[in-house]
Amino acid sequence: MSATDTGTASPGEDEVPAEHAVPDQLSLAGDFAPVDRDRWRELVAGVLRKAGREELPDPVEDALRRTVATGVDVAPLYTADDAGDLPAAVGVPGLPPFVRGAHAGAAPERGVPAGWDVRQRHAHPDVATTREAIAADLENGVTSLWLVLGEGAVPVESLPDVLADVYLDLAPVAVSGGFPAAEALLSLAGDRTDLAPGGSLGLDPLGVHAASGEEQDLSGLAGVARRAPAGWRTVVVDATVYADAGASAVEELGCSLAAGVAYLRALTDGGLSVDEAFAAMEFRYSASADQFTTIAALRAARRLWDRVGAVSGASPDARAPRQHAVTSSVMTTKRDPWVNMLRTTVACFAAGVGGADVVTVQPFDAALGLPDAFSRRIARNTQSLLVEEGHLARVLDPAGGSWYVESLTEDLAQAAWARFTEIERGGGLAAALSSGLVRDRLAAAWDARARRLATRADAITGVSEFPHLAEKLPARQPAADLHPVGGLPRVRAAQEYEVLRDHADAAMASNGGERPQVYLATIGSAARHTARASFAGNLFQAGGVATPAGDGATGFAAAGSTVACICGTDGDYAESAAALAAELRAAGAEHVWLAGKPALGVDGVDGYVYAGCDALDVLRTVHDQLAVPDGLHRADGSQQEERA
Repeated sequence: MSATDTGTASPGEDEVPAEHAVPDQLSLAGDFAPVDRDRWRELVAGVLRKAGREELPDPVEDALRRTVATGVDVAPLYTADDAGDLPAAVGVPGLPPFVRGAHAGAAPERGVPAGWDVRQRHAHPDVATTREAIAADLENGVTSLWLVLGEGAVPVESLPDVLADVYLDLAPVAVSGGFPAAEALLSLAGDRTDLAPGGSLGLDPLGVHAASGEEQDLSGLAGVARRAPAGWRTVVVDATVYADAGASAVEELGCSLAAGVAYLRALTDGGLSVDEAFAAMEFRYSASADQFTTIAALRAARRLWDRVGAVSGASPDARAPRQHAVTSSVMTTKRDPWVNMLRTTVACFAAGVGGADVVTVQPFDAALGLPDAFSRRIARNTQSLLVEEGHLARVLDPAGGSWYVESLTEDLAQAAWARFTEIERGGGLAAALSSGLVRDRLAAAWDARARRLATRADAITGVSEFPHLAEKLPARQPAADLHPVGGLPRVRAAQEYEVLRDHADAAMASNGGERPQVYLATIGSAARHTARASFAGNLFQAGGVATPAGDGATGFAAAGSTVACICGTDGDYAESAAALAAELRAAGAEHVWLAGKPALGVDGVDGYVYAGCDALDVLRTVHDQLAVPDGLHRADGSQQEERA
């Protein structure tokens, strides 16, 4: 049957059906009414009012702002107006101000292969174990080594044995351990001229000052720099010591800038030219699971150092900083350590997108002790996957042009520059460390973060949220404490919760395997009480407390607890919560909580748990109510021990 017979006509070869016609100009938003920020604000205000917010700020988006660093908030919406004049502010990759990258593509002469330099850290004191681990790393994707030398780590005198099987013309080596470590590596290098570029002698006297509280002599840096092999760095501005003490990205960048300027003065005073001094330095930064802050911080750091170089008279080619990003120790947890694999993956992603030249992924079990072969394999494969399978390095500055990232980069740069100039007014970094200025600024930043952690505004998956009480932690050989005592503290986000978990586990061990418990007394059907029962259970379990549940007071006696928490809806509370509280007390409850806000004002209730409450304060109180050993259960003792 022909097309004509069916009443249809076949289009000619050059004809296009009307439904497939493409207009000369295509507007993706052409079928939608134009919108502006004011209309968006109206819609946001409507949603917030439906959620129970009666008083709203002006502008309304301030209600949704979130703090990511000292003095730096992020908004829920960014447009082109927020990013300013992008071409003038960020430039292009490989050219000042280097916001978009220190180089355009691979830079083998700088020790940076295609993608980035995958660097693994080694600190195991057993020489045979370290040699075996190094061999496995270099055979399976690692491109450079970072050796920690000194007491409790790789013995300084064993460096030749540790590196006996390493082709130093192919694999750059970086060391930490001060002048003894640097001298050991220089001695090993000898007069060789074929060493792979990108190595580092790792000298950071100001980092030692920060960690130990003892002033250091910088006068010998220039002499060591003259002896360094071509393409190697002598000085490392290790900003992770400030991050590990609680600094936000603002303090970390500001302190690193102040340290870099101090080293620049010391090196030029020792006879090096400005360009030679710049070439002798590299920067080490922490990379956290807050991916956008990490990306923006690395971009801002390059802009800041370029500004220092421009003022100092350095040539444009010398002003591009070499950046080594290390996944954050602060975010690493001892509890549910497997989640650290996810955290370090996000942090590594951010470091790569942010343009780091060198990246080190810490093993997921780093907070538990010395890593084993499995955890090291996962650490290096995280980087290999992102580079080889994820093709993350195929695009230069993939975050560039994002209104959000560009705005955040600018905000961090401005705030960090203000912190840097404050340190300079205080006499420079060494003086600011000795006077307590740096400690005070870091303490303020950490206190602000600690408040968010306590209220769970900053959640820690597997610790403050969704804890796994029945977990079996992997056994690891304890690692020596390689950090000096007397200087800046060392903190971890999970430390307060983990102390409570430790106390609860100790109480369980001393009580025949019975974990401390809070009985959840539910009201009504599962559909009515599940939301609040789940919330309360999650909160109490974050402190190592089990949460058996039952209908009303029915199961309280079987739970064997003296503390209960009522869970239901506001309507149920108004009808029966006071009576249930009395019933629970009659059954032996000495303390009764309620899952809801204090404004409910239920008679017979001692306390309330709700979104935004101080979870740590609640958990410490519950521990006291359950007579969990160790008094106030604050981490002051162990925290100071960890900070030392």
